[in-house]
Amino acid sequence: MDAIKASDLITLFEAWKTLFAEQRDFLISLDGKVGDSDLGITMSKSFAAAAETVAAEGEAAGIAKLLRSAGAIMARTAPSTMGTLTATGFLRAGKALEGAESLGTVEIAAFWRAFRDGVAERGKAKVGDKTLLDVLDPIASTLEAAAAAGKPLKESLASATAAAEAALEGTKAMVAQHGKAAAFQEKTVGLQDAGATVGFLIIERMSRFVA
Repeated sequence: MDAIKASDLITLFEAWKTLFAEQRDFLISLDGKVGDSDLGITMSKSFAAAAETVAAEGEAAGIAKLLRSAGAIMARTAPSTMGTLTATGFLRAGKALEGAESLGTVEIAAFWRAFRDGVAERGKAKVGDKTLLDVLDPIASTLEAAAAAGKPLKESLASATAAAEAALEGTKAMVAQHGKAAAFQEKTVGLQDAGATVGFLIIERMSRFVA
């Protein structure tokens, strides 16, 4: 796949819905170690609602509108911290891609930069705080470099996924600074961040979808 069209985006949301249904119990377990165990429920509910919403709107709505609609329903369906952050990411991506008819490497880089910046702004986090942002930042940077080099979408997403996986592993050495996990401080060392895991799962499934 050289580019993601509106019809592909609808199918991708269905793939994300399936993914987070499959990962529901794993995310509950991961979140339960230093959080409140609701992450798997939040993500499965929000992506199911998003998939249903974009399917109902149809490809004629266009990429930007589909992304905004997904973000809006996610915010209403799962108004938790992670639900709000992922919703913000999709809303910002939709705004950044206004008028885009397909998503090649340049557009996907813009998608992830907007997603990353929206999460950083809304969550008031910085890189190194052991959050979703620690995975989003290298995803955006890797894709921008790939776009500048003129690399094809499949290769670019594979590189971004590898960067995300390394960053996710890196969160194990960090001390949590936000949310309920922050109360555990040093006890969070050695654990991969649950929010960062969500970011990795999103990019990994996008990469697999394009491949």
